[in-house]
Amino acid sequence: MSDTTTLITALETAPGVIIPMIREVPAQILKRRPSPAKWSAYEHAVHLSQSDALVRDRLDLILSSPAPYIKSSQPTAEEEEGSMLEIDLDESLERYAHERTALVERLRKLSPEVWQKTAEHEAFDHYSVWIMFRHLLNHEMLHAYRIEELLLKKDWD
Repeated sequence: MSDTTTLITALETAPGVIIPMIREVPAQILKRRPSPAKWSAYEHAVHLSQSDALVRDRLDLILSSPAPYIKSSQPTAEEEEGSMLEIDLDESLERYAHERTALVERLRKLSPEVWQKTAEHEAFDHYSVWIMFRHLLNHEMLHAYRIEELLLKKDWD
């Protein structure tokens, strides 16, 4: 396991990079999908705002179960079809920042033993609290990259 302090700091500061970046996306392209099957910047941002609740629930399961089993999480058919475009972005970003602060506070209190606690994951060979939060950061950065690609995209035709 690597340094939890570094991971927690990265998780703590991510909203400070991602929220201003989504605010930078021009209104005329904010909800525009680059293709019918690809999410808009708006959808990526709303999706990110929902991630902390998922990992918080997974952490609770790992800490409360002697043999935790983690099911994979995939976007719903409705989300793939655009349902996140109807969710209020301002409320989503506010929730993202608020929930991230609470999550970081909780992570700072975890013991080294808890960070090493494992679970069986439906899709992954091995899984632990450490991996779960490293995965959260990687997942977040993937969506942030997608937002930036759309923000900087030259040709929308």
